[in-house]
Amino acid sequence: MLQSFIDFFQSTGIYALYDSIAGAVQNAQATGFSAGGLLEMVGTPLMLVIACVLLYLAIVKKFEPLLLLPIAFGVLLTNLPMFQGSNSILMHPEYFTDVNYLTDGKYIDVAYICAHGGLLDVLYLGVKLGIYPPLIFLGIGCMTDFGPLIANPKSILLGAAAQFGVFFTFLGALVLGVLMPSVGFGVPEAASIGIIGGADGPTAIYVTKTLAPALLPAIAIAAYSYMALIPVIQPPIMKLVTTKKERSIVMEQLRPVSKTEKILFPIIVTIVVALIVPDAVALVGMLMLGNLIKESGVAERLSKVAQNGLMNVITIFLGVTVGATATASTFLRPATIGIIVLGLIAFCFSTFGGLILGKIMCKLTGGKVNPLIGSAGVSAVPMAARVSQTVGQKENPSNFLLMHAMGPNVAGVIGSAVAAGVFLSMFA
Repeated sequence: MLQSFIDFFQSTGIYALYDSIAGAVQNAQATGFSAGGLLEMVGTPLMLVIACVLLYLAIVKKFEPLLLLPIAFGVLLTNLPMFQGSNSILMHPEYFTDVNYLTDGKYIDVAYICAHGGLLDVLYLGVKLGIYPPLIFLGIGCMTDFGPLIANPKSILLGAAAQFGVFFTFLGALVLGVLMPSVGFGVPEAASIGIIGGADGPTAIYVTKTLAPALLPAIAIAAYSYMALIPVIQPPIMKLVTTKKERSIVMEQLRPVSKTEKILFPIIVTIVVALIVPDAVALVGMLMLGNLIKESGVAERLSKVAQNGLMNVITIFLGVTVGATATASTFLRPATIGIIVLGLIAFCFSTFGGLILGKIMCKLTGGKVNPLIGSAGVSAVPMAARVSQTVGQKENPSNFLLMHAMGPNVAGVIGSAVAAGVFLSMFA
């Protein structure tokens, strides 16, 4: 009877917490309280604090809660003491990083994971095999109106200019990797960090899971956190780069777009992207399929499922499993600080690139283009377009830039996916 009670106690989280702390203290003493020993001792409690901070930001501050909330709870789950190590019943990160669990040293042994893995191991296959991000793009396509972009094709240039931060940060990460070898930023890691500048969480995850899977937790959290902070990050840059007169420009109403144009657009874009950047088709193709389902008007049931049920389910699976990869050993390291700093630089320079081209277009058109719509070239739809509208209306209450800004905004979605395809084709 006593042994049964002892066995039960040893199976509880209380005992697991005590055992992990005692083991960490012993290791820290054995190593003379080195940095590694101290990290092992305080790493798990610190990750639990980080999880609670992220939950606070998602619930109280409403920072991108639809994805930050499941990510934060995934961080909480994976760092509970009884769910760590080989005895975990939820997730085993080593299945996706250790060569012993790979087939031919490269491909995941899916059969083994399904047979021996926990719930989150199985769900994480959707991330690792590149399933979830394209399905999210399918839902985004069903919710997106490409009419403003079709009515003003020049706005696609603003979406392209806003990818400046992606490539600038890619180079910056390479330089940081040379100056600070301890962060371990090579070409694949730099490409994964740079894509944060596209302001597109699913795209960042899609690139990182292939090029730098060890950085996935930090990049995912940074990408979605900065997306949520767009209303804070962008306005100061917009006011710094543009003048009051430019911000007050009222643009002409966009022309009506026919249904035929809206149906042909996703088909043409898919063909063009497939011919130029085949590696981007998984994302762009699903985006355009979703939009075609919406605009065709013949598959309303599919459209509703894609933008509601399917989108919500995939968002939960993606968030929880990505968060569950953020253990102390993968998250609490110098590379994470570098990613957070470089991610902010990427967002700032993407905004800057769009605004500069917006100013050039303003000059070339004789003041008919408000440069503020250039900042919407990042692909955070429709948040970035709303920021352009808000800043413009503060300068001129009769100014309505939302529909004009939606053109560069949806162009940015395509642009970030194309940039991802370029990185994958060059470095995968």
